Amino acid sequence: MISKKYTIVKQDLAKLGKGALIAGTGVACTYILENVGNINLGDFTPIIVGVISILTNAILKFVRKTKY
Repeated sequence: MISKKYTIVKQDLAKLGKGALIAGTGVACTYILENVGNINLGDFTPIIVGVISILTNAILKFVRKTKY
């Protein structure tokens, strides 16, 4: 489908939403990773950092197109 000039169709909104989700994820990841070094949970700190890394990778796999 081709959208006409000065109109927004459903597909355009879906692309805008995906772009906003990707941008928001980047912002959230940046904020979290900047502050991970300040977290002091004792022995659990390495576990928390590992979980954050795994979640970040999972989010990237979810939003990207992958071909196997």
